[in-house]
Amino acid sequence: MFKHEKPLLRDVKVERPNPQYAVLMQEQLGGANGELKAALQYLSQSFRVKDPEIHDLFLDIAAEELSHMEMVAQTINLLNGHEVDYTKTPGGEIETHVLTGLAPGLINASGHPWTADYVNVTGDIAADLLSDIAAEQRAKVVYEYLYRQINDKYVKETIDFLLNREEAHNALFREALNKVQDRASNKDFGVTKDSRLYFDLSTPGRYFDDPEPTPPSFKNPRENSRETSRS
Repeated sequence: MFKHEKPLLRDVKVERPNPQYAVLMQEQLGGANGELKAALQYLSQSFRVKDPEIHDLFLDIAAEELSHMEMVAQTINLLNGHEVDYTKTPGGEIETHVLTGLAPGLINASGHPWTADYVNVTGDIAADLLSDIAAEQRAKVVYEYLYRQINDKYVKETIDFLLNREEAHNALFREALNKVQDRASNKDFGVTKDSRLYFDLSTPGRYFDDPEPTPPSFKNPRENSRETSRS
C-alpha cells in the first residue's frame, strides 16, 4: 500500500527560471540513471525477495526514489517558467515547449522517452544488489555533472541533497550484499581450478614469452575467512 504526503521530502526552489537548466535536470527524471528508473527497479526487484529485511529495504528506497522524482519534477517545473519558447532550450529537447506545455515529461535531456528497458531485474538477489549498487553510483555521477554545470544556488542545494542520498543508498545496498555472500549466484557453481585463474593477456607479458605459462591464481575471500575462523 502506498500513500502520498503533500509536503516534498525536501523543499525545492530556484533563483530564476532557466529552461536550459530544466533540460539538464530532465536527465534525472526520465533518463537511464534517473529517479523513475531507480524507483521502479527496486520496486520490481522486491517482488521476489524472501529476506524480510532486504525486501523492506528495497521498498523503502523505492518509495524514497519516488520522492526524489517529485523533487526533480518540481525543480524542472520552476526552471521552465511560464512562457513556452523553444528558442530558450538547446537543440534536441523541445518537447517541453511544443508538446507538454512546460510540464516535466518522462524524457531525458535529449527528449528521448523513458523506457522499461532501463530497469534491471533478474530474480537473483546477489545480481540485483550488484546492479543496484552500480545504479546508485551512476546516478551520483550524473548529479555530479549537473552540479558542475548548473549555476543556480538553490538548484545546486537540491542536487547536493540528492547526490548524498545516492551515497546513502549505495552504502545500504552494499551492506545488504554482504548479508547474502553465501546465497543465490554468490554461491560457488561447482568450484574448479578454472574459477581461480587470472590471465594476463596484455603484451609484452609472461603469457606470451613463457612457453609453459602458469597463470596466477587467487583465493576465494570466503576461504580466507574460514581459515581465519578455524585458527
